[in-house]
Amino acid sequence: MTDQGEHRRVREQLGWYALGHGTPEERAGVRAHLDGCAACRAELAELAPLPAWLARVDPDRLDEQQPAPPAGLGDAVLARIAAESAAVRNRPSRRVLAAAAAVGVAAAGFGVGWLVRPVPPQPPLEPVAVEVATTDIQATANVIPHTWGVEVRLVGEGFTAGAVYEVVVTDEDGTAVPAGQFLGIGPGELSCNLNSSVLREDATGFEVLAADGTVVASSQL
Repeated sequence: MTDQGEHRRVREQLGWYALGHGTPEERAGVRAHLDGCAACRAELAELAPLPAWLARVDPDRLDEQQPAPPAGLGDAVLARIAAESAAVRNRPSRRVLAAAAAVGVAAAGFGVGWLVRPVPPQPPLEPVAVEVATTDIQATANVIPHTWGVEVRLVGEGFTAGAVYEVVVTDEDGTAVPAGQFLGIGPGELSCNLNSSVLREDATGFEVLAADGTVVASSQL
């Protein structure tokens, strides 16, 4: 198989890899490709939040409630009707009713689009100590165990603006498993959620790596 063919094959597997699926052999193959492919690592970082979002869905509560339409929608409907009425004073009934019907249908469709699934209470956070390699960087973190792996919630400042940082979670064997990437924003505070397929009981720590591989922050779990 050509390098391009291998790249295409792994890209097709990133979805189930991000969800924690696949045999140990399959996952090891994907990790091996990720070690040498920045494009696939970046795509995996975009998929990383999906497991956390899916984990927060409670199927038993899907029909429990429907959020109300956005504030001001009713006033917008009335304003549209009034505008139509002023524009067609000679034939008010037909045009105004048509406008009201059109806006009503649009509002109903918009309301359906706003239906969202209720979000269950957040799982408990586990604060962990973070060591930094330079005084320019400050960081704190919490970890959350999930059935699909572990989530790292990192808050920090002083990461070089525009620089790409990669986060990896290490397991009991010392294997570094990608958990996502983020861009530094300089002195401003950043907050990001990072996800790894390593289960909490198997995770021994995480590291924040600069583009050259230098460890700029780390934590022992």
